[in-house]
Amino acid sequence: MRAEAARINAGVVRDRLPAESALAASAAVAERDRSLLRALLYGSLRWHHRLQWQIGELLTRPLARKDAELAALLRVGLLQLQAMRIPEHAAVSATVEASRLLGVGHARGLVNAVLRRFLRERDELLGRGDLVEEAHFSHPAWLIAVIRGDWVESWRRLLAANNAPPPMWLRVNTRVMERARYLERLRECGIDANASSSVASGILVTEPCAAKSLPGYVSGEVSVQDGAAQLAAGFMNLGTGLRVLDACAAPGGKTAHLLESCPGLGAVIALDRDAERLDSVRENLARLGLEATLVHADALAPRDWWDGRPFDRILLDAPCSALGVIRRHPDIKILRTPDDLDRAVDLQARLLDALWPLLAPGGRLLYATCTVLRRENAEQIERFLGRTADAVLTGPGQPGHLQILPGEADMDGFYYACLDKKP
Repeated sequence: MRAEAARINAGVVRDRLPAESALAASAAVAERDRSLLRALLYGSLRWHHRLQWQIGELLTRPLARKDAELAALLRVGLLQLQAMRIPEHAAVSATVEASRLLGVGHARGLVNAVLRRFLRERDELLGRGDLVEEAHFSHPAWLIAVIRGDWVESWRRLLAANNAPPPMWLRVNTRVMERARYLERLRECGIDANASSSVASGILVTEPCAAKSLPGYVSGEVSVQDGAAQLAAGFMNLGTGLRVLDACAAPGGKTAHLLESCPGLGAVIALDRDAERLDSVRENLARLGLEATLVHADALAPRDWWDGRPFDRILLDAPCSALGVIRRHPDIKILRTPDDLDRAVDLQARLLDALWPLLAPGGRLLYATCTVLRRENAEQIERFLGRTADAVLTGPGQPGHLQILPGEADMDGFYYACLDKKP
């Protein structure tokens, strides 16, 4: 498991592969061991910048780029000694043995020496690390600066939330199951959980578990979806007979929630330009017993797919920097670059401009992102309002924007703005 965790970790850091897809493609570990593999991988990504700084302090000379997998194994080893309930001697010996399985057996002595030196110098090393921002907060310096610039009062809390393990949220399919009854089912199965006070369909599970182990999951009684994402359906102000577009629909959680929330919708079009991700929408809807029209197309080019009939509601869950969901996807801290932010801002503006003409007078476009940056959120909407005469910001918060920061009410970082078109 340690060797496989290091191999995938190196793929993220060196080859810029998304961790989730790399982990899903891994068949080297038995199913019973995958929870430990996931903990090793995601922990070493979550604390990457701290662990990497520590390696630099513990080595007499830096490793070469060709030693990416060895560096990853050292990060996995150091993680075990600081953030996992594994006896120190077991963590050291298992990590040293993993060097052979990883194909870097020649470095067994180096791995052993680095880990044992950490144990000897732990307190002094951790104290020095607290004086280095990248190590202390385990974020890249550029990202610390960006977040601090936007959130002067709360940036430390935000960074700490990014490094916390994410809670498990469930969304009850209220078409077929009452939330109170589903809570009873969970307790009958020995799963401790509580109803959310802020999300009508939401349940927080005390100890995360595999989705397929949940009662009724396969038959569509429940889905896994963060509480912040579950707010979208309520902000859409849905009603019987309305024609709805989910413009960037994959993987389909919000599409499904719209259908669950208002069974009498006239039509729901789920659009995505990624055919493979659109398949995930199809699978989610099938599991839940829901139907929508799936369209493989680019929301930026309505002429290629729109039939000319206006939509009463449009959900634009816009592509973004995803800085509000780092706690679920810690590889974001490694993969994201400042240039990615510029590209996201540009794409969001073009999507707003492309989709607005498709909205009927009196209709609503809900703009949503899973980021915390003002330039992608409130400032993006302010620029849109400045160039769009028939757009009115109506909520959901005051003064018309709702920004949830990571960890608030146990939710992910999310942003919402309701844009109504003047009749």
